[in-house]
Amino acid sequence: MNTTTEPGAAHGGDAAGRPAPDRPAPDRPAPDRAGRGRILGSIALVFVILGIAWVIWWFLVLSTREKTDDAYVNGNKLVISAQVPGTVVAVLADDTQLVKAGQELVRLDPVDAQTALSRAASVLAQTVRQVRQQRATAGQFDAAAAARKLELARAEVDLARREPLLAEQAIAPEELRHGREAVALARAALDQALRQAKAAHALVDGSAVADNPAVLEAKAAFRDAWVTAQRNAIVAPVTGYVAERSVQLGQHIVAGQALMTVVPLNELWIDANFKEVQLRHMRIGQQVEVDSDLYGGAVAFRGRVQGMAAGTGAAFALLPAQNASGNWIKVVQRVPVRIRLDPQDLAKYPLRIGLSTTVRVDTQDRSGPVLAADMHEERPDDSHVLVRDLDRASQEADAIIRRNLGSDQ
Repeated sequence: MNTTTEPGAAHGGDAAGRPAPDRPAPDRPAPDRAGRGRILGSIALVFVILGIAWVIWWFLVLSTREKTDDAYVNGNKLVISAQVPGTVVAVLADDTQLVKAGQELVRLDPVDAQTALSRAASVLAQTVRQVRQQRATAGQFDAAAAARKLELARAEVDLARREPLLAEQAIAPEELRHGREAVALARAALDQALRQAKAAHALVDGSAVADNPAVLEAKAAFRDAWVTAQRNAIVAPVTGYVAERSVQLGQHIVAGQALMTVVPLNELWIDANFKEVQLRHMRIGQQVEVDSDLYGGAVAFRGRVQGMAAGTGAAFALLPAQNASGNWIKVVQRVPVRIRLDPQDLAKYPLRIGLSTTVRVDTQDRSGPVLAADMHEERPDDSHVLVRDLDRASQEADAIIRRNLGSDQ
């Protein structure tokens, strides 16, 4: 079936082909330009306020902060070495273990040292007895000198009695000559006895037996042997953790050979390498905030600027840069700054040597010095463990001297 469409209907007209009248367009709201302007103005005002706030924040806070992530944990690494040669018979500590100050770490074969100590004790005892003998010998020479004085006096009396008899020809001239010779011989014998007594007293006068130079020399030799015997036990100078252990059981070591390392983790610090342009307002004692990569931003360590290095890192490098050349390029140098951490933070959140950190220094307080002025600051790692042996050695030497003094004490 064919369908025919009227021409006027295709163009919206009526059946007669007349065009349809125009319909009115729907009403549209006029754009609110004033409201849009207020919104844009509010947004602009917010950005202006944020910009002013950021400028104030930068001027009051950010401009007084110096930050670097070129900072690492550092600390003392005490190399444990032997002071005497010997063969290792025991290794009493291993890597990662905690050791206390004075704890024995390595033990050497004590046979040779004990033999030398016994020999030194015998020499000391013999020296004390020899000094006592010298004092007695000096007394014998004093007695001999007194006897010589009596002989001289008797010879002089005999000579004085015989001289008048010669004038009366009661004695022969030979007897008078013999009397004069006897006086001369007695005077020479007295002089010899006095000199022998003086020589004997030169060895013992002016000091007691215990203070005699020979006894003091033997006592010093005994102390050396005693300390050498004690050094067969190698002890930890401070409390810390063992690392880099290289000593093995049965190994023969020499004096000065490194055996292991002890690291006191309660005495760590931060070495922060700041650019030279960042040191302008940095002072000793300024507060520091440290973030460690180990704990992330959840833990912030507190600290203070302890000091600044005496030169840049390049100046103390193994091969310093040679800037006096034609191809020179300026490079911003960095200066190590030491940051002392709060011991309470270290005890609560332990660190390790070599860890990476981020350091922020508050330079608002600039009243501190640029360089350290105290030359006698007490080191926190002072140890008296290694110097106590000499007192005990002296006590044992004095005991040997007292046992051999006898009636001279």
